[in-house]
Amino acid sequence: MRGDDPALADTVTRLADEVLDWRFKAIPAIADEYTVAEFLATGPRLSDFGTPLLTLDSRAMAGNIAAMAQWCSTRGLQLAPHGKTTMAPAIYLAQLRSGAWGITLANEPQVRAGRAFGLQRIHLANSMLRPAGLRWLAAQQVADPKFRFSSWVDSLEAVHQMTEALPPGSSVDVCVELGAVGGRTGARGLAAAQEVAQAVFESARLRLVGVCGYEGAVAFGTGAEQLASVDVYLDELAGLHATVGRLYDLTTAGSAMVTVGGSAFFDRVAERLGPLSDPTGSSGPVTEVVLRSGAYVVHDDGYYRGITPGARGDGPALTSAMHAWARVISHPEAGLALLDAGRRDLPFDQGLPEPQRRLRPDGTWTTLTGATISKLNDQHAYLELGVDDVEVGDIVRLGLSHPCTALDKWTLIPEVEDSDADDPRVVALVRTFF
Repeated sequence: MRGDDPALADTVTRLADEVLDWRFKAIPAIADEYTVAEFLATGPRLSDFGTPLLTLDSRAMAGNIAAMAQWCSTRGLQLAPHGKTTMAPAIYLAQLRSGAWGITLANEPQVRAGRAFGLQRIHLANSMLRPAGLRWLAAQQVADPKFRFSSWVDSLEAVHQMTEALPPGSSVDVCVELGAVGGRTGARGLAAAQEVAQAVFESARLRLVGVCGYEGAVAFGTGAEQLASVDVYLDELAGLHATVGRLYDLTTAGSAMVTVGGSAFFDRVAERLGPLSDPTGSSGPVTEVVLRSGAYVVHDDGYYRGITPGARGDGPALTSAMHAWARVISHPEAGLALLDAGRRDLPFDQGLPEPQRRLRPDGTWTTLTGATISKLNDQHAYLELGVDDVEVGDIVRLGLSHPCTALDKWTLIPEVEDSDADDPRVVALVRTFF
């Protein structure tokens, strides 16, 4: 599936009918009993919302989606964005309308959510082994012949359990996962992966449609040695594709897939694996190289800002589309202020928030020079002041690191037109389903 998805579009449209109230911590009392559509029709501004608050920037997200789509297209790559980052149907729809191949998900509950949204092509970057889950999946495929699904296997045990659990007459497309010693999941070494591929080939209910992996598990930085380890891994995956291609069953898939690519090293994927793309089957099975990058759509002002391929010169220009807004509620001593946002509201696993701007009592925004967030409690942030001081009641805009652990704290997220405006206009309310 590429382009629009009528079932998903209908889901997104119906979300506008949801009634707003206290269940959504981002929503102010003035919105109570309005539907999403009705409240947006009143023309709300950021100043109508309380703190703490997470927002998404409409222009930044649209720019990121377009930039990544163009970057992939010019390199002959397909993009199946990892949906775990946002779990937001409206964002999925925007990505698919920009040409995404499908949506990647991480586990059975997310697949169930994706089907509830109406997704027609789902790639599970994991193994599905629970017998009841596999029976549910088989029923989904029977009920909707247009539904396309694929997942991973990395062991003979996984192949056996899937084969035994699937109902007679059903089948699932799978990719063999290649791992690395000390890494995450995946068969350790080419010989083990080839053995798994042979077992899939011999299974009565599995079809081998490609090879897969996660290069982010073999490197944790962008130094020359780390990038070289990524290249070695990707070359091994290319070798696996070459050796098991004769076992592929593309009866329903139509093309084989080589799928890798988190949000940190997709430039290396393009260089090392991009040449495997073979849309006409001129040198072997028809093959698509599918990236699964997910964080790009929101990006950040922390971890991904530093590690994204764009920072190394070969990647799309991405802009952080997420910000937090917190109020100064205490200034108990010189050089220290406390904000009303903490670990329940903000990500902290890949770096603490970054103070950026301060709304002064006279309604003007100024930069916060030299300020840092030194630690978070559950509901408080410690703002260590530098050159600029703050006052109790001020609003501070924070840049954030790691969208995957930011959006999951919010079930409804205001989307602003331009987060750099003095009082940004709220143009959407993005529903998430974590």
